[in-house]
Amino acid sequence: MLTVHHLGKSQSERIVWLCEELELPYELKHYARDSITMLAPPDYKALHPIGAAPVITDGDLVLAESGAIVDYIMAKHGNGRLLLRADDPDFAQFLYWFHFANGTLQAGMGRLMLLNRLKLAEDNPMLAATKARVDRALDLVDARVRYADYLAGSTFTTADIMIVFSLTTMRYFQPYDLARCPNVVKYLARIGARPAYRRAMEKGDPGMALLLS
Repeated sequence: MLTVHHLGKSQSERIVWLCEELELPYELKHYARDSITMLAPPDYKALHPIGAAPVITDGDLVLAESGAIVDYIMAKHGNGRLLLRADDPDFAQFLYWFHFANGTLQAGMGRLMLLNRLKLAEDNPMLAATKARVDRALDLVDARVRYADYLAGSTFTTADIMIVFSLTTMRYFQPYDLARCPNVVKYLARIGARPAYRRAMEKGDPGMALLLS
C-alpha cells in the first residue's frame, strides 16, 4: 500500500489531499516538527537523502518532491481524473499553474522567509526585490482566479492541489496578508468547501487553523 509520510505543517499535505480527492487507499504516517527549530525530526530526514517533505513509499520505492509524487500517483491511480488532456483548450494553463506553484510562488516565499530570518534592514535591496517578486506572483494568481473558478479554468485539477499550500499553511512560516488579493480569498473559500480538502487537513494536521482568508 502507498504510504504518505506526513510532516506536520508541510508540503506533504498536498499528497494527503490528492489521495483523498482520488479516494485512494493509503497509509498515513505522522511526524512532528521539532518544537524549537520547527525542522523535521531525524526519523523523517532519514527517509530520503534530501531530508524534506513530502516523501512517499510504495513497496520498495521511496519518492520525494511534490510534483514528482503527484505525477506518480496520477499516472498509477488517476485514470484521467484531476488532469486536462492535451487537446483541452486550457491544457497549457493547467501545465503553467502546476509548475508555477513550486517553481515560482513557493520558491519565492521560501526565499523571503529565509531573508526575513536574517533580520535585514527594510531597505535591503535583496529583501525588497524578493518581496516584490512574491507580490507579483500573488497578483498573478489573483488575476487568474478573478475570472476562473480554478487555476486551469472551470475544472479543479492537480494544479490547485499544488498551489494551495503556498497560499495557506506556508503563511505560518512566512506571514502574508491576503487582503490585497480578494480573488484569492474567494478562491480559497471554494477550496475550503471541498470535502476531500477538509478530510485531508483534519487527518494530516488535526486541529490546525486553516488559513483560508
